[in-house]
Amino acid sequence: MADVLRRGMARAGLAVDVCDRGGDALVRAAATEYDAIVLDAMLPDLDGLDVCRRLRADRVWSPVLMLTARDGVPDRVDGLDAGADDYVAKPFAFEELLARLRALARHGPVERPPVLEVGDLRLDPATHRAWRGDTALDLSAKEFSLLEVFMRNPGHVLSRFTLLEHAWEGEYENRSNVVDVHVGRLREKVDRAFGRDSLQTVRGVGYRLCEP
Repeated sequence: MADVLRRGMARAGLAVDVCDRGGDALVRAAATEYDAIVLDAMLPDLDGLDVCRRLRADRVWSPVLMLTARDGVPDRVDGLDAGADDYVAKPFAFEELLARLRALARHGPVERPPVLEVGDLRLDPATHRAWRGDTALDLSAKEFSLLEVFMRNPGHVLSRFTLLEHAWEGEYENRSNVVDVHVGRLREKVDRAFGRDSLQTVRGVGYRLCEP
């Protein structure tokens, strides 16, 4: 399959490098800024999802298209949550694969780590887990959503309305202090329990997660 794709892409005018093992792909991707990466989920040494996660952990942001025979919805979700940008199931039309690669290349590399990090705060949206340092945080669903919004916008002042729109998705109680109450609970768990003050109130405006 790799050789067929290489020949087809070469005929289309693309320069192609082929790696038949995940470990080799990690080394090559770290050394070369590729316009796009086609990554098979089934590799002889490493699972393609693990390769994608390691690429993102190593801050390799080239767009990744996952290519696999696994076409179930859970499989597609796993691939995208691992850091892939697109997902194509076998069998596929080669012309469509080329079109998807062109679209990814137009977008270019964009930093999008699957695990968010701000200082020693870490949050994994896919597994719904968060940590302060090595300590796991016990957060409610709403507290987790709030922390995710803050960690996607570190250093930015977020108004109460913005937090309502993003963390409650329009389904919230019509009370003026609902955000204040939940931010207060979040602050207890991520800051005060560790002697920190990263979640700050900006009077008259909203809240901000300060970067270290």
